[in-house]
Amino acid sequence: MWTVLLLLQANAAGSDPHASSTPSLNSSVSDFLVLLLVFLLIILEKVFAGFHGLIYDNKTESMKTINLLQRMNIYQEVFLSILYRVLPIQKYLEPVYFYIYTLFGLQAIYVTALYITSWLLSGTWLSGLLAAFWYVTNRIDTTRVEFTIPLRENWALPFFAIQIAAITYFLRPNLQPLSERLTLLAIFVSTFLFSLTWQFNQFMMLMQALVLFTLDSLDMLPAAKATWLYGIQMTGLLLVCILQFFNSMILGSLLISFNLSVLIARKLQKNLKTGSFLNRLGKLLLHLFAVLCLTLFLNNIIKKILNLKSDEHIFKFLKAKFGFGATRDFDANLYLCEEAFGLLPFNTFGRLSDTLLFYAYIFVLSITVMAALAVAFHNLSDSANQQSMGQMGKCTIILKPETAYNLIHTILFGFLALSTMRMKYLWTSHMCVFASFGLCSPEIWELLLKLIHLYNPKRICIMRYSVPILILLYLCYKFWPGMMDELSELREFYDPDTVELMNWINSNTPRKAVFAGSMQLLAGVKLCTGRTLTNHPHYEDNSLRERTKAVYQIYAKRSPEDVHTLLRSFGADYVILEDSICYERRHQRGCRLRDLLDIANGHMMDGPGENDPDLKLAGHPRFCEEIKRNLPPYTAYFTRVFQNKTFHVYKLSRNK
Repeated sequence: MWTVLLLLQANAAGSDPHASSTPSLNSSVSDFLVLLLVFLLIILEKVFAGFHGLIYDNKTESMKTINLLQRMNIYQEVFLSILYRVLPIQKYLEPVYFYIYTLFGLQAIYVTALYITSWLLSGTWLSGLLAAFWYVTNRIDTTRVEFTIPLRENWALPFFAIQIAAITYFLRPNLQPLSERLTLLAIFVSTFLFSLTWQFNQFMMLMQALVLFTLDSLDMLPAAKATWLYGIQMTGLLLVCILQFFNSMILGSLLISFNLSVLIARKLQKNLKTGSFLNRLGKLLLHLFAVLCLTLFLNNIIKKILNLKSDEHIFKFLKAKFGFGATRDFDANLYLCEEAFGLLPFNTFGRLSDTLLFYAYIFVLSITVMAALAVAFHNLSDSANQQSMGQMGKCTIILKPETAYNLIHTILFGFLALSTMRMKYLWTSHMCVFASFGLCSPEIWELLLKLIHLYNPKRICIMRYSVPILILLYLCYKFWPGMMDELSELREFYDPDTVELMNWINSNTPRKAVFAGSMQLLAGVKLCTGRTLTNHPHYEDNSLRERTKAVYQIYAKRSPEDVHTLLRSFGADYVILEDSICYERRHQRGCRLRDLLDIANGHMMDGPGENDPDLKLAGHPRFCEEIKRNLPPYTAYFTRVFQNKTFHVYKLSRNK
């Protein structure tokens, strides 16, 4: 690097001896270009050094060197850090605020994408305005950005909304070739960025692939366009796989296996969309069975070849959640007992009803589902029947391909949200789009007025504009003052016990000290102190899950010797015990962390209540309770070095 700089300086200084002593314009430009090149070389050197540190990181997990770019979806932070260093804003804006403002800016893009999608579906900007208002007034249920800013979904969902808007436009008939190519490019870029920023991307896009499969099978959208979208999904995901150093979890995803199976089955069943109603229905069921079997076969083959176990905890969780047998698996039960992975609470619908969103959504959904059923029936009927073809054409006008896509999209993501509360943000934001589109859609009002025998073109115009305007006036009247009050509020973080702990760690422990404890707390320890950890919340890695379960034995009924041996095997120097976990009362019996550990270890749970007959009494008391008594068996291995109302920190002895 320095050799290059010296050569550049020598080249700049080595001027022609016969040249005039007055600096020329060319020499000034040359000096500027040299300085610019030097600046770029310095930046590149720092970038490459940063990438090397991320690829060969030995300061996050103790006794391991890991590739952070492979294991975690952090490319967005890498890009943002480079941007922050390059832009001349370091004197005016701290890194944390640059990060926060970027994510809030993405939320603005998110709302804009919802606005555009609703406008494209309805044909009027009023629909987009209503969708944006509904999103903001229902923000408790549409986004988590205001109270958990760094979530991966806050990075990913804006790109997902852009992708949906682009797909909505792409499915329009009779697009110009240039418009179609540009739209495909927008779909690809947004799909790629969505996949790059969220580890759950493959499951969301699998739902999207099921939407395309349903519509393609029912002949509700052109097969060629569905093929393009299948291909974009796989290409985007494989490109992310390359950038994440061939992350095996991506290669073994159900999405890739499903999309390949759909394309293969379609080639094998060329005459799927011909014949009578019963004939086509039979072919469709056979096609569905073939795709399902081929998907499972390909996925199992890929996972066996790659020896992939990264996502097995998700399938254990799903199996237990939907009643296919109870499990004692610690990882699966950890998900099952979290409120975020439970059923959608009923009070959600009360909040959505207060803004009239839920009522409007059910109204629009009911009408479009009826139209979709009519279209599906006619598309599966005998194609030789001219009368049926005429009726099908009429139904196709009522339910356009882009409308059909958004309909199936909202239904499938609705089922996902109802079954798993954490996924409601995918549904509720699209609910705003779908409800506002329906209230402003001439096709929806036309169908409704025809059903009640009040059809009139003027009535359609009146209804599609008056109803949204009245709802907007209601939202402004009821919610605008409250939103202004919230914007004027200033809040601050207040957790003195955690702050005291972090300050103590920074002041009283070596920089290379290794800490053990709960995943959530250790993430804060890493962020605030930079210390090395035994485990952290990235639960998609199988070896890290096993390590976390071993570290969590500090809350189980284990001997001090066993706990010390386990913690030292991961290089731990200090262990942090939390009273909120040791004496947890937030969850009911059977879902407390200590109960999950007891069940996994084959021990009976504490407190009144039944235990499975094969569970046995533990041979030792609970470690996190007994260690506080400072008995000799514990003080021989652990020395308390810090204590406050919430946390207890113990230093591990070096001897076994």
